[in-house]
Amino acid sequence: MVKYFLGQSVLRSSWDQVFAAFWQRYPNPYSKHVLTEDIVHREVTPDQKLLSRRLLTKTNRMPRWAERLFPANVAHSVYILEDSVVDPQNQTMTTFTWNINHARLMVVEERCVYCVNSDNSGWTEIRREAWVSSSLFGVSRAVQEFGLARFKSNVTKTMKGFEYILAKLQGEAPSKTLVETAKEAKEKAKETALAATEKAKDLASKAATKQQQQQQHFV
Repeated sequence: MVKYFLGQSVLRSSWDQVFAAFWQRYPNPYSKHVLTEDIVHREVTPDQKLLSRRLLTKTNRMPRWAERLFPANVAHSVYILEDSVVDPQNQTMTTFTWNINHARLMVVEERCVYCVNSDNSGWTEIRREAWVSSSLFGVSRAVQEFGLARFKSNVTKTMKGFEYILAKLQGEAPSKTLVETAKEAKEKAKETALAATEKAKDLASKAATKQQQQQQHFV
């Protein structure tokens, strides 16, 4: 039994821009779970396609019951192989990724195709497929459900990260993360409260002075 995912996303940037951003998308505020990335192999084929293999290290928070099955020093890390084929002539990029450790617990395989959007040539379409499987006897279904839910969550982070890097490369101000927005709001609230306090003190001081002047006048 394998859990299957099929999705389609659109980035409002040209294929060339997305291709450039693909190699620069780490780090970004939405990819804190990505620890390292290394190029293992790269070559240009006779038909001018770029082939690459990269090794990524990511944090891999498992369910608590699954953590007991693995040593504590490796339970939170997963190694991902990423193969990519870039065809600049046809403006397509295809990536294949899969984990090479914790395979007994769960294997997540993903295939993505980046191509020019059929409705707008200035946009890039991403067609994403994923297969989540587990050979852990007795709990494979639960593991697959967990893996699929986490995969969907990571897709959202991936798209946010892409948009962030694309904005930087295009010279635009990247959209703020939720943490940054909350921090700014907190600082603004502090400034407002401080200003209100100072204004209240000033009004109180003026009122006291006026009252003192009135008392002196009556005397």
